[in-house]
Amino acid sequence: MPYGFPFQKMQDLYDSLAGAEFQLPQPGCVDTLKKPVQGKGFTLKNPMVVQPMEGCDSDEGGAPTDWTLRRYRRFAKGGAGLIWVEAVSVLPEGRANPAQLMITEENKEAFRNMINEIHKAADESGIERPKVIAQLTHSGRWSRPVDAKMPIRAWTSPVLDPHQNLPQDWPIISDEELEEIPAMFAKSTKLLREVGFDGVDVKACHLYLMSEMLGAVDREGPNGGSYENRTRIYLKCVEAAREEIAGGILAARINLYDGQAGNWGVGENLSLNLEEPLRLVKDLEARGVTLLNITMGTPYFNPHVNRPYARGGYEQPENPVLGVARLLYGCKRAQETAPELVCVATGMSYLRQYAPEIAAGLIEQGGAKAIGWGRGSFAYPDFARDIIANSKMEPNKCCVTCGVCTKIMRQPTGRPGCPVRDTEWYHPEFLRVLGGKK
Repeated sequence: MPYGFPFQKMQDLYDSLAGAEFQLPQPGCVDTLKKPVQGKGFTLKNPMVVQPMEGCDSDEGGAPTDWTLRRYRRFAKGGAGLIWVEAVSVLPEGRANPAQLMITEENKEAFRNMINEIHKAADESGIERPKVIAQLTHSGRWSRPVDAKMPIRAWTSPVLDPHQNLPQDWPIISDEELEEIPAMFAKSTKLLREVGFDGVDVKACHLYLMSEMLGAVDREGPNGGSYENRTRIYLKCVEAAREEIAGGILAARINLYDGQAGNWGVGENLSLNLEEPLRLVKDLEARGVTLLNITMGTPYFNPHVNRPYARGGYEQPENPVLGVARLLYGCKRAQETAPELVCVATGMSYLRQYAPEIAAGLIEQGGAKAIGWGRGSFAYPDFARDIIANSKMEPNKCCVTCGVCTKIMRQPTGRPGCPVRDTEWYHPEFLRVLGGKK
């Protein structure tokens, strides 16, 4: 489909999917987005979620900086019921960026200050404090802890290895190394709870390490081949985090479908096969996960699968509305599989000002209990306040899904944000790292 957003009215989105495999939910009442959400052991003041979008602006040791704090203060003032804090690495070599967050004993007070700043911003705005959880990650084959890529791959991928220019003899993480990782998730969970986070997300999406392990059908040994083997280390990480959660929220963000880049959730001709992913949903619920964020694909290889765009690095091979519909369908299947979980749907940013009614419809039709905005939060941090106050999002404040935030992030020392809507801070950053090149 050509670049752009050629939809003059909401019905145009639906018309573009005539005869397609996946369809958008019918629009609902926006008041649905103003009601509290009850989960197991927690309540969200509303179902709107700030998704985990990396700012790549920590200090060298992984602590939040003024750039980080500004971003989360804006989110706190924005009125969403849940702030899902960006990826926090569980070990140095697993950082996706030299400026990725990482909590340690040495810098934990900086994270406590981050929580205090979030609470203070909400209090000063006269709104109820949001819940705040942090995403824990090991970046695996996308690791770049210094200004050079240092992939830690889970298996030999005929798709991703050539994409990354990895030689055939590039190391594969050993079973012994994998066995050490659950303790790292446990340690980070304990520190985050100690400084005031409401919970953690044990991340297994976008083909970072835990996500890639899920599709390791060709890996030999106890962590490859069968479903039980491929999910073993990830579920051990979940269990390890659960032991340290101390009454907090245990969450997970998972891929239901890798697309062309991996084996997980993929059927014949790249079709959706949710048998194993939905089995994992039940296994996560059985281990105490109460909050589940649903996504697909990887931004490093097939970004149109997990973040349909109006403009990006290539012309995507499908109608981006179909990509949104696939994401929402996946969330609906997960929510139906585990009705007691709070499932968070993704893909809303592409829909711009039409998102609130479609999001409300998904909730009303049982397809999710909460709805997340990722890139849209960068561009429009107060989207939830506008929805609550005015039952709509303003078109001139919405993310235009142009991909520039990601282009900034891919540059050494780049700090991603929205140079289109947050011009004062991020247009200079755009010029600094890209020279203004779109």
